[in-house]
Amino acid sequence: MNYRHDFHAGNFADVFKHIILTRILLHLLRKETAFRYIDTHAGSGFYDLFGVEAGKTAEWRAGLGKVIAAEASASARELIDPYLRLAAPAVEEAADPRHFYPGSPAIAAALLRRQDRMICCELHPKAAQELQSYLGRDRRAKIIEIDGFTGLNAFVPPVERRGVALIDPAFEARDDLDRSLDVLESAWRKWGTGIFLLWYPIKDRREVESSLKRLSDGKIKRILRLELQISEPTPVGPLAANGLLIVNPPFPLAGEAEIILPFLSQAMGEDAGAGHRIEWLAGE
Repeated sequence: MNYRHDFHAGNFADVFKHIILTRILLHLLRKETAFRYIDTHAGSGFYDLFGVEAGKTAEWRAGLGKVIAAEASASARELIDPYLRLAAPAVEEAADPRHFYPGSPAIAAALLRRQDRMICCELHPKAAQELQSYLGRDRRAKIIEIDGFTGLNAFVPPVERRGVALIDPAFEARDDLDRSLDVLESAWRKWGTGIFLLWYPIKDRREVESSLKRLSDGKIKRILRLELQISEPTPVGPLAANGLLIVNPPFPLAGEAEIILPFLSQAMGEDAGAGHRIEWLAGE
C-alpha cells in the first residue's frame, strides 16, 4: 500500500496512534530526568485539514471529527483530553499553521520539557524542509534528512538512556512490516530499556500474523499489541484496521488501553466489523 500521510491526516489511524503516543510521553514526563524522543518517519510535522491533499479525502471527519463529537465516559475523556487539546483546534478552518493537525513531531514538541530532546528523521526533501521550517528554531529538536530505518540504529542508545522511538513508515512496499521488525529488534538490542512504538496497517490479517509470529521467540521480554479497526479489513479498498506494537510500554498503558480502545471503536466504527484488540505478545 502507499500511505501518503497528507491525504490521511486526522483519520482513525492517526487518532489511535497519536493518543497512545501522547499517553506514553505523559508517562515519561512523570520523572524529572530528561528523555529522548526519536521519530523515524517524521513527515512535515503539521497538516492543514482544509488544504488540497486532506481536502480530497476529508478522512479526518470520520476520525478526529467523530472523536470530538462523541460522548465519552469521564475516565475515557480524562485519558484522551491531552491529545484533543493539541488536535481539536485543527478542525477550526483557519490558515494559521498553529491550528493545523499536529503530526507526531508536533505532539512531541508540545509536550517535551526544556531538558528533553527529540530527533526527527525524514528522507523526503519537501517534508524535511517543511519540518525544518516549523521546528528548526527549537533547540530541543534536531531534524535530519535521512532514512528513518538507518537513523534509528544510528541514534540509539541516546545519552539520556530514557525515551521512546516511534517507527512509522509509509508502508509503500509489501515487506515494510518485516523490515520494520528487523529494525525494531536491532535497535532494541542496542537500547534494551527504551520504549519502541511501531505502527502498522492491516490489510491482509494473515500476512500480519505471519510477520508478528517471529516476536514469540521471547527475546524481547515485554511487547504490548494494540489494534483498532473501524470495519473488517480487506486486501483491497480503504484502510480499515491498524495496530501498534509497544516494546517496554509504561506499566499503566495496558489498563489505559482497556478504556481508550473501546471508546475509539465505538466513536469511529463504521459497521459491525468495528472492534479492538489488546494482547501481550511477550511479558505480563
